[in-house]
Amino acid sequence: MPFPFINSIISWFLKKRKHQMELFLKYPNDVQEELLQKLVHTAKSTEFGKQYDFKNITNYKDFASKVPIQKYESIEPLIERTRKGEQNVFWPTHIKWFAKSSGTTNAKSKFIPVSDEALEYCHFKAGKDMLCMYINNNPEAQLFTGKSLRLGGSSAVYEDNNSYFGDLSAIIIENMPFWADFSSAPKPEVALMGEWETKMEAIIDETINENITSLAGVPSWMLVLLNRVLEKTGKDNILEVWPNLEVYFHGGVNFNPYREQYKKLIPKDNFKYYETYNASEGFFAIQDKNNSDELLLMLDYGIFYEFIPMDQYDRENSTAIPLSEVKKDVNYAIVITTNGGLWRYLIGDTVKFTSTKPHRVKITGRTKHFINVFGEELIIENAEDALKMASEKTGASIKEYTVGPIFMGSNKNGAHEWIIEFTKAPDNIDLFTELLDNALKSINSDYEAKRYNNMTLAMPKVNIARTGLFYDWLKTKGKLGGQHKVPRLSNSRWFLDELLTL
Repeated sequence: MPFPFINSIISWFLKKRKHQMELFLKYPNDVQEELLQKLVHTAKSTEFGKQYDFKNITNYKDFASKVPIQKYESIEPLIERTRKGEQNVFWPTHIKWFAKSSGTTNAKSKFIPVSDEALEYCHFKAGKDMLCMYINNNPEAQLFTGKSLRLGGSSAVYEDNNSYFGDLSAIIIENMPFWADFSSAPKPEVALMGEWETKMEAIIDETINENITSLAGVPSWMLVLLNRVLEKTGKDNILEVWPNLEVYFHGGVNFNPYREQYKKLIPKDNFKYYETYNASEGFFAIQDKNNSDELLLMLDYGIFYEFIPMDQYDRENSTAIPLSEVKKDVNYAIVITTNGGLWRYLIGDTVKFTSTKPHRVKITGRTKHFINVFGEELIIENAEDALKMASEKTGASIKEYTVGPIFMGSNKNGAHEWIIEFTKAPDNIDLFTELLDNALKSINSDYEAKRYNNMTLAMPKVNIARTGLFYDWLKTKGKLGGQHKVPRLSNSRWFLDELLTL
C-alpha cells in the first residue's frame, strides 16, 4: 500500500476526533461535573470510597467537603499497599503499573498509579489528539509517510509482587497500541534501554537512515541527541539527515530557552513546534493552534480539575475552586481527580489561564520551584521571561540554568545567585546581569520592591557554567535522559552548592 495513501487514511481518521472535542469546548463545566460524578460512582466501593462516603456524594460541593486535598505523603501508604499486590484500595480495576516520578532530582521517588483506564482514555487518547490538532491545522502534513522519532525514559522494572514501575514514557511504550508502534522509531527494545548514553547511540544507529518526519521528547535531551546525530554524520543541520522532518512535539520544560538552538539545527521556515503538557499523573493540555504558546486544557480524559490560587497556597484556610470559577491571569496550583485513583491530588504544577472560552493555559512553574526567601515571589515564568529579554539584548543563548538564594548575613543583604550554561555567552557578563536584573524588576513588582535601593536584595550574581556542567551533575545522580530535568528555582542552596563544587 503506498505511503501517501496510508497518510491520507490515518489523517482522515484523526480529523474526526475534532468534532468530539466540541462537546467540552461548548459545555466545559457540564462535562467536568458529569465526569466527577462518574469517577465517584466508579470508586464508591473501594476502600478510599468507603472511607470518604462516596455513595452519598451527589455534587461538587459534597465532594469538596468530604474529601481532603491530598499530597503524595498522605496517599503513599495506599500506593505502597497496591504495589505489594492489594487491589480495590483507591481504584476498582486492577493496577499493576506505576509511573516513577522523575520531575525532581531529590532522592525520594514517587510512584504514581497508572490504571488501564488512564492509559487508554488519557495518555493514548491524548497522543491521538495531539496528532489530530496538528493535522487539522496543517492539512498538507505528511507525517505518516515516515516515522516519529520518540525519545523516552528508561525501561520499566519487574518486581516479585507482579507490579511494574518505570518512567511514564517507558510504561506507554510497553503498552503501545500497534498503530502507534508501527509509525514510531526506534523499536521498543531500543527505546526501553536503561543506560542513556548507550541508548542514544543505538537510537542514532537505527534511525539515521529512516524517513523521520516528526520528533517527540523533552527539549533538553532531544537537543543532546540531535547534536550527536550531527557529530556522527558530519552534516551541518538535521534536515540534511531527515529532509522530510516537519514537526517537533515537545513538553516537560519551557521551550523558550531552547528555541534558538533548534532553529539553527532545523533551519526550515515552516517547521512546526507543538507543545504538550503531560506528566506521570496524567495528560492535561495540548497546543491547539500553530505558532501558539497557549495550551488547550483537555476536559474529557478522565481528569477532574480544581485550582488553588497561589496567593492562598499553603494557608490553613486555602480552598480549591472548580473550573467554572477560574479567572484569567491568576497563578493557580493544580488539583486533580483521575481515572487512575488520584483523589484531589496536588500535582505540584502551577498554571495561569490565558482564556476561559475555551480554557487555555500556560504553565508557570512548580509549587516548590520558586524563590520567596525575601518576599520576592519569583516564579519560573518570571525567570525565563527575564532570561529571554537579557539574551535578546546581548546576543546570548542559554542551554541550562538554576537559581538559588544568597542568604542575608550580619553585614550584607541577600541576593539571587545564578548558574547559567551558555551555548553562546554574552560578551559582557556584567551587562547581561544588569539587563537580567532590570528585566526581573519590570516583570515582578515584588522583586522590584525588594531590590529598591538594595534595601533587601542586592544585585544578582551570575556564574558562567563550564560546558557540560549540568549534564555531568545529572549523570552523578543517575538521571540522564528521559523526563529528568534540571531544577530551576529553589529556596535553598542545595542545588547551587553541589553544582559549584563540580
